[in-house]
Amino acid sequence: MAARIPRKGGPDAAAPRLTPVRLENLTDIAVPDFRRGGRYDGERYSRVAADGLELGGTDFAGCDFRGASFNEAQFRGSTFRDCILAELYAPVFRAARSTWREVEIRNPRLGSAELHESGWQSVHIDGGKLDFLNVRGAKLTDVLITGCIINELDLGSAAATRVALKDCTIGSLDVSGARLKDFDVRGTEFRSISGLGSVAGMVIDEYQLGLLAPLLAAHLGLTVR
Repeated sequence: MAARIPRKGGPDAAAPRLTPVRLENLTDIAVPDFRRGGRYDGERYSRVAADGLELGGTDFAGCDFRGASFNEAQFRGSTFRDCILAELYAPVFRAARSTWREVEIRNPRLGSAELHESGWQSVHIDGGKLDFLNVRGAKLTDVLITGCIINELDLGSAAATRVALKDCTIGSLDVSGARLKDFDVRGTEFRSISGLGSVAGMVIDEYQLGLLAPLLAAHLGLTVR
């Protein structure tokens, strides 16, 4: 079955391969003119608000966001490349089918983050709190999430390769129909996991195995006496 327990001297999970984001010679923009389908390159934004804006198909490359508020903004199909987003705030964040490549997200405060069918490559989320992270049907490759609190993480039907959750606290995790490879959750706490038929490729520690044992037994129809 499914979850893989690394053994001493044996092969371990492949770690996410992250490319550090290095931003240089940025232009400070005090009042950005964000528009749907626009392209923004090499700019720094401090404490900007794009609440409620329609920004579908927008392309951000080499940009630095510090304390941006994106509540109810629509980023469907948008692209973030070589970007840093620090203290991102949005009770509702809409970015379905968006692309995130070589991005660092630091201490976000997000309520409902709708990122289904999105593409992530070389992404690091460090710290912060997300009430609901919806990445159903997404493709995640080389993703690291550290020290983050996520009340509900929905990975249903997602493809996740070389993804690691380190020192995180997850309320409920749904991996129903997901395709996982080197999905490392050692050191992360969970209250519940659903979709146990799709945990192949997940890497857990022995303590987590003990917590999961009753759920796995029930899933397999085993009676333990």
